[in-house]
Amino acid sequence: MSSGSLLRVAVGPRFAAPLLDYLAPAEAPVPPVGARVSAPLGKGKRTGFVLEHLDGSDVPAERLRPVGEVLDAEPLWDPVTLEVLRWAANYYCHPLGQVLAYALPQQLRRGGQLPAPPLFWRARDNASDKTPGLLARAPKQRDLLGQLLAAGRGGLAERALASLASDWRRIVRRLEEKGLAESFEPGIPQPADMLREEPLALSPEQSAAVSAMPTNQGYACHLLDGVTASGKTEVYLHLVEQVLASGRQCLLLAPEIGLTPQLAERLAARFRVTAAVLHSGLNDGERLNAWADARAGRARLVVGTRSAVFVPCRELGLIVVDEEHDPSYKQQDGFRYQARDLAVMRASRAGIPVVLGSATPALESLLNVQRGRYTHPRLTKKVTGSRPPLARLVDLNRHPPEHGLSAPLLQAMSEQLESGSQVLLYLNRRGFAPVLMCPDCRRTEECSHCDARLVFYRRRDLLLCHHCGARRRPPPVCENCGSPLQTIGRGTERLEEELQARFEDYPVARMDRDNVRGRRRLENILGGIRERHYRILLGTQMLTKGHDFPSLGLVGVIDADQGMFSQEFRGPERLAQTLVQVAGRAGRRERPGLLVLQTRFPEHPLLRQLLKEGYGGFAATALELRRRSGWPPFAHLAVLRANAPEAASVREFLDRAKTAAPENGGGSAVDVLGPAPALMERRRDRNHAHLLARSPDRARLQAFLGRWIPAVRELPRPRRVSWSLDVDPAEIG
Repeated sequence: MSSGSLLRVAVGPRFAAPLLDYLAPAEAPVPPVGARVSAPLGKGKRTGFVLEHLDGSDVPAERLRPVGEVLDAEPLWDPVTLEVLRWAANYYCHPLGQVLAYALPQQLRRGGQLPAPPLFWRARDNASDKTPGLLARAPKQRDLLGQLLAAGRGGLAERALASLASDWRRIVRRLEEKGLAESFEPGIPQPADMLREEPLALSPEQSAAVSAMPTNQGYACHLLDGVTASGKTEVYLHLVEQVLASGRQCLLLAPEIGLTPQLAERLAARFRVTAAVLHSGLNDGERLNAWADARAGRARLVVGTRSAVFVPCRELGLIVVDEEHDPSYKQQDGFRYQARDLAVMRASRAGIPVVLGSATPALESLLNVQRGRYTHPRLTKKVTGSRPPLARLVDLNRHPPEHGLSAPLLQAMSEQLESGSQVLLYLNRRGFAPVLMCPDCRRTEECSHCDARLVFYRRRDLLLCHHCGARRRPPPVCENCGSPLQTIGRGTERLEEELQARFEDYPVARMDRDNVRGRRRLENILGGIRERHYRILLGTQMLTKGHDFPSLGLVGVIDADQGMFSQEFRGPERLAQTLVQVAGRAGRRERPGLLVLQTRFPEHPLLRQLLKEGYGGFAATALELRRRSGWPPFAHLAVLRANAPEAASVREFLDRAKTAAPENGGGSAVDVLGPAPALMERRRDRNHAHLLARSPDRARLQAFLGRWIPAVRELPRPRRVSWSLDVDPAEIG
C-alpha cells in the first residue's frame, strides 16, 4: 500500500479499545494527524482521531475498513498540545480516544464543525456627524451606533452585539445601508495598541519577582510564593504584557468558576485584546466559540478552569496557574488528571515559562524547589504595607459557644462592626444541621443509599444527602420511639439565622453551594460585599479563595478543628492551607486585621506552629514527616478503585486484580496494598473498595502500571463491577 493510505485512529469518546487501523478514504484527501474522522466500528460509527499515517498494518488487508467522512481539513490541535494529550493518556493510563474527546467542546465531540471566524462591526469615520439627521426617528439604531462609536476602531464582535439587542442583525444592516457602520474581520492588535490602562507601579519585591521570571528564555517553572494581598495578580499582568508585546498568547488557569470572572475582568481592564473564557458554566455554543478563538489565535488571552489546560493555542508564550495548591485542579472522575502538573508538562514541551502562584504552595511544588526544578520568587509583604492579621486562639473548653459563637468572637465582631469594618465567618459545613437525632433512643436520620447521615435544611423542611443527592421530608417524631427529634451541630444556614437575629442592623451575605447557583448570583453577592451592602460575610471555602474584600477587618473560623484528625494523608496540609487562606482575607488594605480561631484543641501542634512560624514553618515540618513515613511527594501512588452493589463482588475483583499484578513490580520497588474498604464504603447503593500501588520511584510505578492495567482490563469481572484508576490521587479513600 502507498504511504499514508493507512491511518491509525483513536476512537472515542466512550470506547476503551487500543488504537485501530483503517484505510484512508479513496475519494477524499488523506486526513491530517490531529483531525477527526467518522470511524466504522461494529455496526455503527464513532468519532475517531487520526494519530498516524502508516505504510503497513498487522491487520490483514481484507479486514481493514475505510474511514467514513473526514470531519476536519486541518488538525484540531497544535503539535505540542496533541503531544501532551498523548502523554497524559499514557501517564494516567486512560484510553487515548476518551482523552482526546474530553479535550474538545461538546459539539466537536458529536461531530459538529468549527464555527466560522466571527465578524466585527464598527462605526464609519463620519458616523457621528451623520447621526442627528439619519437616526432622529430610529432610537434602536441610534443606541446601537452609540455602542459602536464607544468601542472605537476595534469595533464589537457579533457575539457582543447579540447581547445588546435581540434584533441586532436587522439594526446593523440598516446602519450599513445608511453608510454609518461596516463589518470587518479583525486582525491581531499590534503591541502599541494592547494597553487599555497603564500598569500599576510595582513594589521592590514585585519588581524583583518579574525580573526573576523572564518570558523570552524558554522553559522554566517558577513557584511565585506570595502572601495574600502581596500583588501576585499584578505580577502576572506584567508578565502577560511582555508576552503579548512579543505577539504570543497567554493561558491563565483558575481553580474554580467563581474566580474566573474577576481574573478576566482584571485582564480586560488592562489589555485591549480578545480574551476567551472557558469553564463548565458556559453553554455549548459559548464554549465552542471560545475554544475556536483560542485555537485560531484570535483570543490572545485564554482564561479558564482545569480543562482549559488542553485548549489549543497557535502561539502560546506563557502559562499561569493561580492558586496552584488548590485540590480543584485534580479531576476526580472519568479522566483523572492533575491540571497543574499538565500545565508544567505543556510548558516544558512548548519551551515556554509557567508560573505557579500561591500563598500556600503544595508540598509537591516546594519539594521541586528544594530539588532545583523550580525557581522560587517570593512576595513576603502585602502591597498596601499592612501588617499580617493579629491571631487569637479561643479555647472553646473555657469559652463555651452560644449558637456556635464564643464570647471573645462575639466581642470582636461587635467592635469591628461598630468601627465600620466587615466581618467574615468561615464554616465549611452546609445546611442547617448535620445531624437530626432522637435524644432518647439516639437514632439518627441516615441516608438509605450511603454510609452517611442526612443533613437537615430547615427552610426547605428537607433532609438531604450531600453524597448522592437523596432527599426526603423529615419525620415529625422519631420513627423508632416517637420522641421529638433534635438538631445537632450547625451549618451555614443555621448560623445565618442566628447572626440575623443577633446582629439585626448588619445584613448578612451567605456564600455556599446551596445559596450561590450560577454566575449571576455569585456576581451579585460579591458586588454587594464590595459595595458594603453586606457587613457580615458567612460562607464555606467558596468565600476564602482569591477574593479581595477591602473593608474586611475580622475573620472568624467557627470550627478550626474540622479536618484536624482527617484519615487522609493530605488532611493536615489541606487544613493549614485553608486556615492561612481564610486568614489572609482580613486586613487587606491599610489596616491590620484580626483572626479568631475557635478550637477545642488550642495546644494542637499544627495550630501552634501555624501561628508561630506561618505556612513555611508548617510546610517544612510536614515535608519531613512525609519523608519519614514514605508518603507523597517522597512516594508515588496509584489507586485502583472498584465498586458494585455487592461488597463480595468488589472484593473478588480486587483480589483478582492484585493477583494479576506483576510479581514484585517486575523487579521494581512497587508495593500493592489492600484490598481495603473506602472511608465511606457504601455510596449510591454501591460498595466501594480499593487497592493502593506505591513506589518511591515514579518511573518504576509507571512501568508497573503499564503492565498491570492491561492485565486488569482482561480480567473476568463479576456482575455489575465498575473500576477506575487514579494516578497521583488527591485522596485515597
